[in-house]
Amino acid sequence: MIELSPLFMLLPIPLGSHLIDPIALAPMAGVTDRPFRQICRHYGAGHTVSEMVTSDPSLWKSTKSSFRLNHDGEPSPRTVQIVGYDPEMLAEAARLNLERGAQIIDINMGCPAKKVCNRLAGSALMQDEALVARILSAVVKSVPIPVTLKTRTGWNRDNKNGITIAKIAEDCGIQMLAVHGRTRADKYEGAAEYDTIAAIKQAISIPVIANGDIDSPEKALTVLQLTGCDGIMLGRAAHGRPWIFREIRHYLNTQTQLPPPSMQERAQVISQHLSALHDFYGEALGIRFARKHITWYGEHLDNGKAFVRQFHALTTSHEQRAAVKDFFAALS
Repeated sequence: MIELSPLFMLLPIPLGSHLIDPIALAPMAGVTDRPFRQICRHYGAGHTVSEMVTSDPSLWKSTKSSFRLNHDGEPSPRTVQIVGYDPEMLAEAARLNLERGAQIIDINMGCPAKKVCNRLAGSALMQDEALVARILSAVVKSVPIPVTLKTRTGWNRDNKNGITIAKIAEDCGIQMLAVHGRTRADKYEGAAEYDTIAAIKQAISIPVIANGDIDSPEKALTVLQLTGCDGIMLGRAAHGRPWIFREIRHYLNTQTQLPPPSMQERAQVISQHLSALHDFYGEALGIRFARKHITWYGEHLDNGKAFVRQFHALTTSHEQRAAVKDFFAALS
């Protein structure tokens, strides 16, 4: 039997005392909660980052923040993403998250959402390079653990300062950079700019992770080859398809496609995900979050749209779990 060499050799990324697996799940507010992170890890995501947590500790008692700050049972290294605009507040948030068990701090300068950018946080910070430097320096100096950064290629297409921001990050002691290949103004429209990510990678010596439009094993290989990056990060492509990480890893390692999961395995994944959501959030919130994820799973199932419509009308966790069981039983 002929042994095939890997298509692309990805090596673990050293961050402090940790080795980071270079196939990562992107942090997405309202999506990458603890149940979803754990499922993605099970299906091949090597590195996961928490949903962004506000840097204002006075808001941490809110229901939303209490869930986002819950990392019980998560494997090492636990990476917590913080978002804000005030250097001292972000530094304090980093220290407090360290006390809560964070092992890596990630700073959000990539989110394009209006409610974040209107407060000059997220990707809006890229407009003010001096403030970026103050924030990164303050956070890095505040904690003895690695600090990473998630950013974009610039503020808008006329102001692509991703390289400048990357150099500032390296100078301030940021140990790894993840770049979404769009500007803030582009949000998620248009094609990702892999040439810009490649230029950023060439401009600095710290590890760079490429993010944006990676939705298949073939695309993962293409992005790695085009950018020369140290790893890849998937976001929207994992919606309803957490096994995509396993498929990418298999393809890069063996040059062959992994067969898609069977209906039996999909049923198991969805049932486990539902139970984890109900357990984590409780009955009322668990039901709501389940509807969102079932919508995404339904996009990859025959007759999925009809099933999703039925599912959205259900009002108890028991009904939701029974509906999934019945749906897949009818397919067998």
